[in-house]
Amino acid sequence: MTPGTTPEPVTIAGLGCRRGCTVAELRELLEHSLQQLALPLSALDGLASGAHKREEAGMLQLAADLGLPLAFCSTEQLAAQEALLAQPSERVRELTGAASVAEAAALARAAELGGRPARLLCGKQRSAAATLAIARA
Repeated sequence: MTPGTTPEPVTIAGLGCRRGCTVAELRELLEHSLQQLALPLSALDGLASGAHKREEAGMLQLAADLGLPLAFCSTEQLAAQEALLAQPSERVRELTGAASVAEAAALARAAELGGRPARLLCGKQRSAAATLAIARA
């Protein structure tokens, strides 16, 4: 990067879901959320979730279908984002050890890739079995 230039933004979609959530449901929630923000799918630099979702077939398939990297954040990485969350959840904390999966994963991964703090463009959105948030650094 040349001195005085603005770094490229890094945009990450954070995902959470119930076990067995379908790729179709995840993709529909993602596309709907991007449409609300007037962002094309090409604006995304990756997907992120909690480490406890490493084996979630729907998420893995979504990343493969979209050709996007899927990062998994540790509980500590998710918990470190708590001050920036729009919708922390005590229920999620009981289940995962962090107050958020989708929002926190998006924030953590965007900040990691961008090398600077991230902010939520879109707080937690929900479908029947999935959650999604979009962050940018």
